[in-house]
Amino acid sequence: MRSVKDKIRQTRPFASPAGEAVVTLLRTADVLRRRLSEVVEPHGITVQQYNVLRILRGAGSEGLPTLDVAARMIETTPGITRLLERLEKKRLVRRRRCPEDRRRVLCFATPAASRLLATVDGPMLDAGKTFLGPLGANHTRELIVLLNAARHSATTAPENLSRRPC
Repeated sequence: MRSVKDKIRQTRPFASPAGEAVVTLLRTADVLRRRLSEVVEPHGITVQQYNVLRILRGAGSEGLPTLDVAARMIETTPGITRLLERLEKKRLVRRRRCPEDRRRVLCFATPAASRLLATVDGPMLDAGKTFLGPLGANHTRELIVLLNAARHSATTAPENLSRRPC
C-alpha cells in the first residue's frame, strides 16, 4: 500500500504530521468521491443528487424546505436551487410553495426517485463496505470518532486562520 506522499510524488517531508494527515484525508475523500460517482453515474445522477434524494426520501410525504435540504447535505453547496432544478427536470423531485409562508419552497422525492434509490442504495452500501472493509469494524468505528473530532475542530476554529500576525 503506497502512502499519499508516494502517490502524489512529494519528495520533501511534510512540514508536520497534521499537514500529512490533511493531505491524506483530502486525497482519500477525492478517491472515495470518484469511486462512488462510478456507482451512481450510470443511473444519470451525481453523488450530490443521490444525497438530496436520500434526504428527501427521509423527509417523507411532508417534504422539506430548500434550505433544510441544503443544511443536511454531506457536501455543502451554494447551488442547492440549481441542484433541485436539475432533479426536477429529471422528474425525481417535486417542488411547491409552502402554503403558510410563500417565501419557502417545499421539496419532495417523487415515486421515480424512490425507484431509483431502491436500485442504487444496495450498490452504494456495497461500495462503502468494500472501501472500508479492510479496516474492520473496530478501526472503522475509531475512524468515525477521529473524523468527527477533526470536523468539530475545523468548524470551531477561528475563521481568520489565513491571517498571520506580523
